[in-house]
Amino acid sequence: MPKHKIYTMSFASVYPHYVKKAEKKGRTKAEVDEIIRWLSGYSQEEFESQLEKKTDFETFFAEAPQMNPSRTLIKGVICGVRVEDIDEPTMQEIRYLDKLIDELAKGKAMEKILRK
Repeated sequence: MPKHKIYTMSFASVYPHYVKKAEKKGRTKAEVDEIIRWLSGYSQEEFESQLEKKTDFETFFAEAPQMNPSRTLIKGVICGVRVEDIDEPTMQEIRYLDKLIDELAKGKAMEKILRK
């Protein structure tokens, strides 16, 4: 089965869209970065290194130091699909991130977004 196109896209090419979506709603790049670090376990330095290397999505998640176990608490619909029902692991990670960025843009408190 061919890989989904997004897997081979660089994370760095999509990241500015996450930031723009958040900033358009009065949130910050720092909050976007915090969400990404929370989800993936990357330090800010490691995350920035992944951006510089233009790492693709599949590698970005495969090399993540520690995917947050609380990410399974992320529920809801993104792109018409329930994130908790996605079978393909990499796609589910991508959609978890999409959902978190959506929540940020919708004004949810960081404690709720980070499932605290």
